[in-house]
Amino acid sequence: MITRVYLKDCLSFDEVDLEFKSGLNIFTGPSGAGKSILMQSILSLFALSEVRANIGEVILTNSKISDEVYDISFEDEIIIKSIKKDKVRYFLNNQTISKKNLFDFSTKLIKHLNLKDTSEFDSSKLIVFLDKLTSKNKKEFIKLKEDFDYLYKELVEVKKELEKIEEDEKRLEDLKEFAKFEIDKIEQINPNVDEYEELNLLKKRLAKKEKIEIAIKKASSIFESTYNVTNALELMEIDSSFFDETMNELNNIFEKFNDSLHELEDTNIENVLDRIEKLSSLQKRFGSIEECLKYKEEKKQELESYENIFFQKEKLENRYNELKIKIDEYSLIISKYRKETTLILEEKINEYLKFLYLSNAKIILQKKYLDSSGIDEVVFELNGVSLETISSGEYNRLRLALLTSISEYDIVDNGILFLDEIDANLSGKESDAIARVLIKLSKSYQIFAISHQPQLTSSANQHFLVDKHNGKSYVKLLDDKERISEIARMISGENVTTEALKFAKNLLK
Repeated sequence: MITRVYLKDCLSFDEVDLEFKSGLNIFTGPSGAGKSILMQSILSLFALSEVRANIGEVILTNSKISDEVYDISFEDEIIIKSIKKDKVRYFLNNQTISKKNLFDFSTKLIKHLNLKDTSEFDSSKLIVFLDKLTSKNKKEFIKLKEDFDYLYKELVEVKKELEKIEEDEKRLEDLKEFAKFEIDKIEQINPNVDEYEELNLLKKRLAKKEKIEIAIKKASSIFESTYNVTNALELMEIDSSFFDETMNELNNIFEKFNDSLHELEDTNIENVLDRIEKLSSLQKRFGSIEECLKYKEEKKQELESYENIFFQKEKLENRYNELKIKIDEYSLIISKYRKETTLILEEKINEYLKFLYLSNAKIILQKKYLDSSGIDEVVFELNGVSLETISSGEYNRLRLALLTSISEYDIVDNGILFLDEIDANLSGKESDAIARVLIKLSKSYQIFAISHQPQLTSSANQHFLVDKHNGKSYVKLLDDKERISEIARMISGENVTTEALKFAKNLLK
């Protein structure tokens, strides 16, 4: 449970420092005082709402949660902090934690019931809950659902492939012609890896051929002085072998280069330039010759697949039919398990409806077209009629029964419930009924709720007043005398009457 909440610089609140007990914790106060801001700010500490306070901290004890990643044992105290500066940072027991991970961690313990959100009756959402509850009660259901999900995923993939083939069939000749055209276009050039670079080197050599020939011819005059240099060295009694070797090496280089230049005489520069241009066009289109050759192979495989399209289609159709038979079998078994679980949920809902002066809620699983959730669609009835035909009061009470029933199964024992606008715009009888449900629920859960009615407020284990003075909001825990005054204000308005004070005293008794 939550034992302490601290908030600093939270919109109209300068500072909030509250300690909580188990059971039913109620917030009341005039409109616009900041009750919703306070509730949302507490939820933000669990990553369940937008962070409003610059600094926030919540302490939980006896949470009955263990988490190896954050080194939390079953009985450990848990401290969650948020700091809002340039961005929001969260800490779990002094370890940094992402918003997503904090949200996943918090939803094991926290349930936020918002009566403005009517999606609780959404079939797909209820199917997810039914499967979750079924998995808890029937361990074999986990493997069954995993197998169904795996097969359904394959069914979808096979169906996509079949649809593609059927689409391809409509324009098969065009696709085949295009693939052949692309292959022929590349094969006419017939590029080789590294050919483009080699031809560019050849182009450079051809461009310098004439200049090199003239330079070698001019430089060769050095060999005419070879005898004179050798003779001079011998007269100086210096070994001339180093000079002889150098001249020999230079002669070999010139001869070798002349031979290579003679080979270039047979090279057609126009052909080289034309070849470079063609290879360059491929490089521009594909990025490299390697990618070009890869594309050609892909088109060849594509062309081959078009030739075998009828065989592939038959093979896929057979696999699709096999999968459909298996999935239909799994769907029926899954539906049977779900029907057993709906009876459990239905019984729990009707247990709460007794407190709410309603009865005979029924959950029906109707058959629908197969999708990723199976063949079941969840439909609710109250006293044999659909939800579209019941009154808004009946709808809200049924919804509260559903939400509280789900909460019993959906979070850990000793969990925490946050309730928004739980008794707004209700009659005295309806408010009294809701108070009865929450009193019962508060024996197992710590509950935080904003109340607009004296019936629920008088049932609180702790009653907090949220008020505003000179534009600044504050919150305080009320003692017995203060509670009487606040409940009397809720009954008669700002001008508290003697009758209202008397009625408030009786309610608290």
